[in-house]
Amino acid sequence: MTNLANLKLFTTHPHKCSYLQDEIATTVFVDPDAEINREIYSRLSEIGFRRSGQHLYRPQCAFCSACIPVRIPVKEFTPNRQQKRCLKLNSDITFKVVNSIDAKKHYQLYEKYINERHADGDMYPPSRAQYSTFLTSEWGLTRFIEFYLESTLIAVAVIDELETGISAVYTFFDPELQSRSLGTFAILTQIQLAEELGLHAVYLGYWIKNCTKMTYKSKFKPLESYIDGRWIRDY
Repeated sequence: MTNLANLKLFTTHPHKCSYLQDEIATTVFVDPDAEINREIYSRLSEIGFRRSGQHLYRPQCAFCSACIPVRIPVKEFTPNRQQKRCLKLNSDITFKVVNSIDAKKHYQLYEKYINERHADGDMYPPSRAQYSTFLTSEWGLTRFIEFYLESTLIAVAVIDELETGISAVYTFFDPELQSRSLGTFAILTQIQLAEELGLHAVYLGYWIKNCTKMTYKSKFKPLESYIDGRWIRDY
């Protein structure tokens, strides 16, 4: 087993929190020159790290511990009534897993999504360079789930395949189809895929109680939260 103690970590200067107003954040990053493989990435995910582009990071704020890593244990997951409706509503959607999203149709969908849904966020305005560096990695672990309505691409979920789970990196979709709850449908699809692959969990990243943008994560039950160095199941 890889000894994570040998990895160098770097800490950012305190900066404005992206999720909670008036809070100051500090982030720990794994050395960008470190050699990352599936085993290392998997172990880091199990202790609360996430990926953004080529960077593995974890919040380490001096006065706040609101960011809680969460994951769905797929074998125990049961969709609630709302999620069952989502599955039924989107039963006409097909999906496939691919190794690249370099085509024009992928970026156009991403660009539309950022412009219409996140014009007030850190990723606005979108660019080709940002698109590539944010969503992909060089470790050979990233896959992409394409969702189609007939022959039209309507959503893409970016995932990393770990030793024991799937890390849900990012999902973008056609904002005009908001009524289909494609974000929820993408997670339900990842749960299905993880179970088919015999994996334990889908890692959803961080959940923050007072951040409305993250409320959807708490609707997946059971949910495991990484608190004080161990995963605790919330039924």
